[in-house]
Amino acid sequence: MEVAITGASGLIGSALARSLRVDGHTVRPLVRRASSDPESGADSIRWDPAAGTIERDALDGIDAVVHLAGAGIGDKRWSPARKQEIRESRTRGTDLLAGALAGLPRPPAVFVCGSAVGYYGDGGDEELTEQSPPGADFLAGVVQAWEAAAQPAVDAGIRTVFLRNGVVLSADGGMLPRLVTLFRCFVGGRLGSGRQWMSWVSIDDEVGVIRFLFERGDLSGPVNVTGPSPATNAQFTKALGAALHRPTLMPVPAFAPRLALGREMADELLFVSQRSVPAVLTAAGYGFAHRDVAAALRAVLGTQP
Repeated sequence: MEVAITGASGLIGSALARSLRVDGHTVRPLVRRASSDPESGADSIRWDPAAGTIERDALDGIDAVVHLAGAGIGDKRWSPARKQEIRESRTRGTDLLAGALAGLPRPPAVFVCGSAVGYYGDGGDEELTEQSPPGADFLAGVVQAWEAAAQPAVDAGIRTVFLRNGVVLSADGGMLPRLVTLFRCFVGGRLGSGRQWMSWVSIDDEVGVIRFLFERGDLSGPVNVTGPSPATNAQFTKALGAALHRPTLMPVPAFAPRLALGREMADELLFVSQRSVPAVLTAAGYGFAHRDVAAALRAVLGTQP
């Protein structure tokens, strides 16, 4: 199988590429820089979303395309310029890639496009399935525009799947290593009330779901890529403390991250409540490696009893 991946050097992309290569598949990373970059190689495909250029012919005959590229939403404070970058890094790349795939003589069998449970906005205690309506905050608008940018591929009849990812738990990057550092220093605790729901997925299941979607020709559209048991922030905090053998007695008052990050960014990243459940994956029979957050944390942190 030949798989093209944007964002192949990122947290999810690198784990997916390793998994595919171990099983003998060919990975074709889409890269922006010259071949001297270690990310590049004989199998790489050049593209530049900002310039609107892509090696279209190199995509012809590819079996599957996975699109994961986009600016990190939590890497920098949300200035107006940063918010524009977050949005355009997703919509421009998706529009360019979907348009290229739509015009191929031999398009891929499946286009797996990154997305996020941020689509739903703040849902409180309500369970959110793929049929739930969109939210109205900044990230919800970004995700809606992100998915809409893939429409050329959908219109061309390419099976298109949107990975509505929860928080990906991995020791190699993302949110978790930062929290581990705090907890190991005995300053870990719930955020605010701790009642807000967090949708999570282990890196193993993230990769497993993507590979599952390659094979399931009957699945398309949005798919919540989250563990089957969402956790409140308080439950997650307790599970992480237990995995690291650290107390979790120091709650973080809401004003502190709001002061550090800005109210909008803090509320949409840390205090938003999203109780997303993987209804499509459950109905399709996907077997989760990690069904609860405690087991997932022990697995990714190597602290299995």
